[in-house]
Amino acid sequence: MTSETYRNPILDADWSDPDVVRVGDDFYLTASSFGRAPGLPLLHSRDLVGWTLVGHALERLEPAEEFATPRHDCGVWAPSLRYHDERFWIFWGDPDQGVFQINAPQARGPWTRPHLLKAGKGLIDPCPLWDEETGEAYLVHAWAKSRSGVKNRLTGHRMRPDGTGLLDEGKVIVDGDRIPGWFTLEGPKLYRHDGWFWILAPAGGVETGWQGAFRSRGFFGPYEERIVLEQKDTDVNGPHQGGWVRTPSGEDWFLHFQQRGAHGRVVHLQPMRWSSDGWPVLGDDGAPVAVHKKPDLPPQPPAAPATDDDFPGGRYGRQWQWTANPGDGWATQHSGDGLRLSCVRSTDTHDLRKLPNLLTQRLPGVPSAVEVELRLHSEEPGARAGLAVLGDAFSWIGLQRGADGTVHLVHRFAEGVAERERDAAHPRLAPEGRAGLRVEIGAGARCRFFHDLGDGPCPSGPVFAATPWRWVGALLGLFALAPVGSGHAGAATFTHFRITDL
Repeated sequence: MTSETYRNPILDADWSDPDVVRVGDDFYLTASSFGRAPGLPLLHSRDLVGWTLVGHALERLEPAEEFATPRHDCGVWAPSLRYHDERFWIFWGDPDQGVFQINAPQARGPWTRPHLLKAGKGLIDPCPLWDEETGEAYLVHAWAKSRSGVKNRLTGHRMRPDGTGLLDEGKVIVDGDRIPGWFTLEGPKLYRHDGWFWILAPAGGVETGWQGAFRSRGFFGPYEERIVLEQKDTDVNGPHQGGWVRTPSGEDWFLHFQQRGAHGRVVHLQPMRWSSDGWPVLGDDGAPVAVHKKPDLPPQPPAAPATDDDFPGGRYGRQWQWTANPGDGWATQHSGDGLRLSCVRSTDTHDLRKLPNLLTQRLPGVPSAVEVELRLHSEEPGARAGLAVLGDAFSWIGLQRGADGTVHLVHRFAEGVAERERDAAHPRLAPEGRAGLRVEIGAGARCRFFHDLGDGPCPSGPVFAATPWRWVGALLGLFALAPVGSGHAGAATFTHFRITDL
């Protein structure tokens, strides 16, 4: 790779179901955030290769009471991002509630409260289109069989131009069951180009499928189809849903995700051109590229979403999300540096997967070392705090206050089928109530845990293989909690959070 080329993936972490839009010289990207808050991350780029996280469009999930506890695979699924009428628009599907829409005058907000555009179970992956030639507006969406009993079809609607309502009952505009060999058609993105309505949509399953293109002279069909991107002889399995964007100079590019186990859905950038018969050609004649010449855009300094954090004044960076809507007082600001987490009382101290007060960020997609320093202030017996790798299975290392007032370094884990955690290593006395914590993430998301009680780093327990949830990659998490009781249970402070490549 040279200064004139880029290497995929361009976002090597779980930025699931990406969509992209250009406004002037700026590119913006959003992604699924499922049950985490804040939701709907917003990334910015000037070159389509380096991206920074500039904020979130959804402060809290709604209805708020539905997301007071973790719902890891629910919430915000597969958003679409558009710019129309001098406003940014995001549409997404909540598989249990329906299709929502928010909009804002600028990408950094302020964003409107979610508006429920279409209520129903299993309505997912919506995408709007405003036809600049006719003034008509449209919406297409897919279906989740787990909620609706229906899948492998795309439903289209005429929509009010202000995005507040639909103008008809909807019609199936693409039925995957009628296309030989096609299954699990989903994730549609809707465009108008060269006199055609275009839908770019994947099929064949997240890990094994392909990217399809559909075109029709009329929005409601009939559509003809073609496979335009598939794995072929590359390492990029099931190139899945994403979005098309055009640069100011007229180059076309397509961003999509690849499912990579515990690392989640990493994002690739593919060149895109139009064939002599008018169909899009993605990648290298339909195969994903690993290295390619950069887009014809002004050179930019290297950029990537932030991961490190010194927590100035007790504030955490944009890269962090709670596993549910946050409660008051979970993190407190103060005059110094360091994240001060309250030891939230819970009946679920034995299972981190059930806790809403985990502050998380994405597991890196390359071998990395994760480090943080921890001090447990709480005097409450049973209070604990630590650094976790969280998925369907989890493991964490940290400090716990004993009934006799002493503090121990503890390392625990739970398998995916286990209902409660157990020791991954024998506890060790931590007389100063502080520790350096480290997780080394290797190939295949195999994690090794370390601690430093002042006498240098020491390995702890056997290797732990991180696992995803069904749709969500594994997460890194910081937490503080205490058993059920009365009164404030004290706090823990985390400082100098770092992720470095190995």
